[in-house]
Amino acid sequence: FALDAVEAWLAARRADEHDPAHRWPTLKAPRTLDYQALVQLHRKGASDGPGSAELLVGPEHERRARDGFALTDRRAGPREVESQVDYCLLCHDRDKDSCSKGLRDNKTGAIKSNPLGVELHGCPLDEKISEMHTMRGRGESIAALALVCIDNPMCPGTGHRICNDCMKACVFQKQDPVDIPQVETAALTDVLSLPWGLEIYGLLTRWNPLDALRPHALPYNGKNVLVVGLGPAGYTLSHHLTRQGFACVAIEGLKIEPLPVELTGDETRPPRPVRDFKRLYTELDERVLLGFGGVSEYGITVRWDKNFLTVLYITLARQRLLRIYGGVRFGGTIDLDDAFQRGFHHVAIAAGAGRPTIIPLKNNLARGIRKASDFLMALQLAGAYKRSALANLQVRLPAVVIGGGLTAIDTATELAAYYVVQAEKTADRLDALIAERGEASVLAMFDEEEREFLAEQRRHAEEIRDERARAAREGRPPRFQGLIDAWGGVSLVYRKRLIDSPAYRLNHEEVAKSLEEGIRYVENLAPLEAVLDERGCVSSLVFDRQEVVDGKWRSAGQTVSIPARTVCVAAGTSPNVTYEKERPGSFTFDKWKQFFQPHRAYVDEAGALKVEPAKAREGFFTSYNDGEHAVSFYGDNHPHYAGSVVKAMASAKDAYPSVVALFQRDLARLGDEPQAARDARRRDLFARLDHDFTAVVERVERLTSTIVEVVVRAPAAARKFEPGQFYRLQNYEVRSPVVRGTRLAMEGLALTGAWVDKEKGLLSLIALEMGASSRLLAALRPGEEVVVMGPTGTPTEIPEGETVLLAGGGLGNAVLFSIAKALKARGDRVIYFAGYRRGEDLFKQDEIEVATDQVIWCTDGGAEIPPRRATDRHFRGNIVQAMRAYAERQLGGELASLAEVRRIIAIGSDKMMNAVREARHGVLAPHLNPKHVGIASINSPMQCMMKEVCAQCLQRHVDPETGKETVVFSCFNQDQLIDHVDFKNLAARLRANTVQEKLSNAWLDHLLAERPALRHV
Repeated sequence: FALDAVEAWLAARRADEHDPAHRWPTLKAPRTLDYQALVQLHRKGASDGPGSAELLVGPEHERRARDGFALTDRRAGPREVESQVDYCLLCHDRDKDSCSKGLRDNKTGAIKSNPLGVELHGCPLDEKISEMHTMRGRGESIAALALVCIDNPMCPGTGHRICNDCMKACVFQKQDPVDIPQVETAALTDVLSLPWGLEIYGLLTRWNPLDALRPHALPYNGKNVLVVGLGPAGYTLSHHLTRQGFACVAIEGLKIEPLPVELTGDETRPPRPVRDFKRLYTELDERVLLGFGGVSEYGITVRWDKNFLTVLYITLARQRLLRIYGGVRFGGTIDLDDAFQRGFHHVAIAAGAGRPTIIPLKNNLARGIRKASDFLMALQLAGAYKRSALANLQVRLPAVVIGGGLTAIDTATELAAYYVVQAEKTADRLDALIAERGEASVLAMFDEEEREFLAEQRRHAEEIRDERARAAREGRPPRFQGLIDAWGGVSLVYRKRLIDSPAYRLNHEEVAKSLEEGIRYVENLAPLEAVLDERGCVSSLVFDRQEVVDGKWRSAGQTVSIPARTVCVAAGTSPNVTYEKERPGSFTFDKWKQFFQPHRAYVDEAGALKVEPAKAREGFFTSYNDGEHAVSFYGDNHPHYAGSVVKAMASAKDAYPSVVALFQRDLARLGDEPQAARDARRRDLFARLDHDFTAVVERVERLTSTIVEVVVRAPAAARKFEPGQFYRLQNYEVRSPVVRGTRLAMEGLALTGAWVDKEKGLLSLIALEMGASSRLLAALRPGEEVVVMGPTGTPTEIPEGETVLLAGGGLGNAVLFSIAKALKARGDRVIYFAGYRRGEDLFKQDEIEVATDQVIWCTDGGAEIPPRRATDRHFRGNIVQAMRAYAERQLGGELASLAEVRRIIAIGSDKMMNAVREARHGVLAPHLNPKHVGIASINSPMQCMMKEVCAQCLQRHVDPETGKETVVFSCFNQDQLIDHVDFKNLAARLRANTVQEKLSNAWLDHLLAERPALRHV
C-alpha cells in the first residue's frame, strides 16, 4: 500500500507541468509521437475579421527567460544523459542500429520515410552510435569518444542542437526517440572536463587505436591540396587529408582571428599542453569571434556552444601539415591557375551557401528589410550583440521574419534577444554622452527621424531596467518576452502550414525551443507587398492568404496585413558558384543551372586523368580537367550533401578517399625520395604562402584632416588588383585595444585600391573618416597584421582610344587614380572633374595629374586649388556646374567637347552620382553624345564583400526603357549603368543604421578623450 501511494504521488507530480518534479529525469516517460502535433501550440488572435492574422504561440508554462547572448542551452545533466543511454536498446549487435545505418524496410531493404515524408537515412557520417552508448553506459568515457571519433573525428562540430538525423531514424518511431545528440556531446564534454581533456581529444584525432583503417596520421607525402572554405566541410576535409599525409592549405574569405602561438606551436616548437580546458572556455556573450567554422560561426546561434569551435580550431591549427588563412578570397586573391602554379596538386571547393533567395515582394529593398544572412552575419561576425562592440546593427519592433527553415527560426530568436541589448546599449551610451556634453549638444547630431528612434529606445530601455530591478527583488531572472510582445513582438510567417515547414519536418525541437523564447508563428501567408511610411521605411507587410485546393497551395483571395518595422527574409540560398560566374567555362552546371555537375575522376591505366559525369551520390568532382589536376566540391556546394552541418561533414568523409585515389601511383613511389626532402618542400611552400597571404601595415599617413591612407604589404592581394576593384580591411579583435570596456575593433571597410606596387607587394587604401571604423584606421601601427580580403568587385571596363570623362567627388577621387592610369595606358584621352568641398581636402595631386590630360578642380568653398598645368582649370562650384561651364566653353582651353566623350565614370557620394545622372538628361543633354555610356561606382552598404553571400549590398535597378525591376549585388559588380540605378533606394539603404553609426562615432570620441595617443596620425 505504501509503495502504491508513493507511486501515485510521483505520478501526480510528474503530470503537473508546474511542479519541478515534472522535469526530473527519473520520472520522465516516453511520449507517444503525434507527427501532426510534435510541438504544443496555442492559437490566438484572428478575432478582427478575415484580414487579421492568427498567431501560433507556445504554452506559457514552457516559456524560458532569455537575457542576452550567453549560451541558452546548457545541455543535459549527467542523470539525463544516463537515462538516455539506458533508454537505448543497443541494437548494433543485431545490425538493427537504424540511428547509424538508416531505417529500412524488412522486405525490400529500402529506406523508410516517417509520416512527414522525411527519409530516415540515419547519421550521414555512419557514426557508431550504439557502440558509443554501450561504452558510455559502462562509464568508459574515453572509449565512448574514441568510438565517435572513428567516423566523426570533428565531433565538436556536431551533436546537441546541431544535428538530429540519428534521432529521426531511431527504432522508436511511435514514441520519443533516444536523444542521441545529447549523449554524443556528453561523450565529448566528459573528456574535455578531465585533466588534459583537450589533449586527449586532440590525440584521438591523430591516433585512434579503434580506427582499424587509419589508426594514426601518415607523414607528408609530397602532395598539396588547397581547401576553399573553413566551414564544416572544409575543416573536416582538411583533417582527413592531413591524416592521409597531404599538406592542406585552407583559405577562408572571412576574418579568422589568430591563436596564441603557445597554444598551437609552430615549425620550431610544440604547443603548450592545456591541462584544464575551462581556462580557455568563455561565455558566448564575451567570446572572441574567431571566424573559424564558417556558417557554424555566423549562422548558428548561441543555442549551440561555440566554444566547440575553439576546440576544433586549436586541434587543427596544431597540425603541422595544415595552414589556415583568413581574408583570402578564392577567385580574388587566388584562382585555379595560381593554385596549380604555386605547387598545389588538387583544389577542393567547400565554399558553402551562396546567394540568398530574393522573393517577389513589392518594395523588397525598402529601409527596414534585410536578408536573414545579412542580419545574422552583422550580429554574430561583426559582433553587434556585444556590449563592448562598436559594430552597428539597427532594428525596430514589431519584426517579421519570412521563411520556414532553421535560419528563419534563428533569425527570429536572435532578433528578439538583440532588441533588448540594442535598447540598453543605446540608452547607456547616450546617457553617458549627455552627461559629458549636455542633452542639446548630443541630440543635435541627429535628425528628427533619428531623434524619434532614440526616444523610443530610451523609453524601452527604462522599461527593461525596471524589469531587471523587479527580477532582482523577486530573486528570478528578468523576463523580457512580455515587453517584446507589448512593443510589437517578433513573428515568423510561412507560406504554408507550420507542419509543412522544413524546420518542423526536419527539426521540430528547434520550433519548440523558439516558442519557449516567445516567437509567434503565422501560417498560410505568402508575402505580397511591403507598405512604406512617409519616410520610405517599411511599416507593415501585406500577405496573400493561402489554402490547399486539389492538393496544391493557391490564393484564398484574402489579404492580411501585419505591422512590421523590421523584416528579415530567410527564404533559402543557392550554392556558392561565384567562381564560375567570374570565370565562365571553368565548370559545367547541372541541368538546373544551380549546382556544379557532379563528376567521377580517376587515373586510367595509361596514367591519364579522366573526368566523367556521374550521379550526385557518386560524383565528388567538377568538370575541370587540365590533364593534370581535378577540382572536387563539397557541402552546400554539392547537390547530395547540401542543407546541414553534418551532411557537409559527411561529404568530406565520403569524398576524401576519391581524392587520395587520384595519387595512388605517386604515393606508391614515396620511397624514392627521403622524407626530409619532402618535409623541406612543405615548409618552403608554407613560408611562401605566409609571406603572400599575410597583410601587414607598412605605414599610415594622414592626407587631409579627414582622409587617411593605409599602405599595407599584402603581396597576393596586391598582385591580383585591377583598377576599380576594392578590398575589405579589418583589424583583428584579439589585437585591438580596449578602452572603458569597449573593444576598438573595426567593422569591415570597403576600400578601393588607390595604387599598387605589385613587385614590392604594396597596396594603398584610402579612407574618408566618416564613422568609428574608418576613424580607427589612424590607430593602426606599422608592423600590425590586418585583414585585407580581396580584390573583390569587378575590374572597371577600360576602353581603348576613347575620350573618357571622370567625375570624382571627395573620396571618389582616390578610387579614380588607378582607373585614370589604366585609361591612359590604353590610349584614352582623360578629362577629369575632381570635386571637393574645400580646397584643403585635395590629396594626391601629382597622381591625378600624371594620369589625366586635363583636370577641372572643383571646390564648393575654402581655398581654391591653383592649377599647376596649363591645361588645368579651377571652378568654384559643384561638379555638375563645372561640367556645364566646360561644355559651354566658359573655362577656356577645353581639350575636348562633351560630344566627343564616349564614356562617363562617376564615383562619389550617392547624391553626387545622382546629380551627374540627372544632369546628363537635363542641363548637359544638349552637349553630350546620346550614345555615350554612363557608369557609376555604387557605394552600397557592404558587409562580407565575398560576392552574393550576405546580401547587404543589394541595389535596386529599374530599366529606363522597359521599367523592369532587377536587383544587383554591388559587391559583385560595383560599376553599374548610372541610368539603371535607383538612387532613392540607395540613399534609403545607406540610412539603415544611421543612429547606431552616429552614436558609435560619438562614443569613439568619448573613448579617445581618455586615450588620445591611440590615433597617432
